Amino acid sequence: MAGFAIARNSRMTIEKLNAYVTQVKLAKLNAADRAKALKLLAEKLNSLSAEERRRARFERSAMGIFEEMTEQEKGDFIEATMPAGFKQMLSSFEQMPEEKRRRVVDDAVKRLREAQSQMRNGEAPGGPAMGGNTGQGLSEELQTKVRTIGLKAFYSQSSAKTKAELAPVLEELQRAMENGRAFRR
Repeated sequence: MAGFAIARNSRMTIEKLNAYVTQVKLAKLNAADRAKALKLLAEKLNSLSAEERRRARFERSAMGIFEEMTEQEKGDFIEATMPAGFKQMLSSFEQMPEEKRRRVVDDAVKRLREAQSQMRNGEAPGGPAMGGNTGQGLSEELQTKVRTIGLKAFYSQSSAKTKAELAPVLEELQRAMENGRAFRR
């Protein structure tokens, strides 16, 4: 019973993450303490379950502290947290039933095509249909870093079957890059 209670209390939860984010005031910390606090935040975020991590992203749990970070700190934080999140996402994808994986890929390709169409029409992509998460608050350099980390994690950590199933998404991304419109604002 004691072991169970210890294990349950030592498990990271979104509530514990939120309490930590609320407690930390980066502006009041020196450089070394800021680095330590951000490293601990990354560790806490990485130790969340996939479901809790999704919830944290949806609730934008770390956004307050993220906005206080310097560009260098943001880059370091992204490098520390993104591979773990991407690995969780790939694992979740691989555990889905085949039909659901197919629907996810079809939906992703559909959204990419809609975004391309919006850009061709002079509209800003990434509205509600895209989840509204367009990298706001990140410099172009950090957005590029996010894409690079994501692709590296995809190629190094996903199975051959997952790579094959996600090939249509990558092909659509390739078309967008060849078109060049995705990179013009």
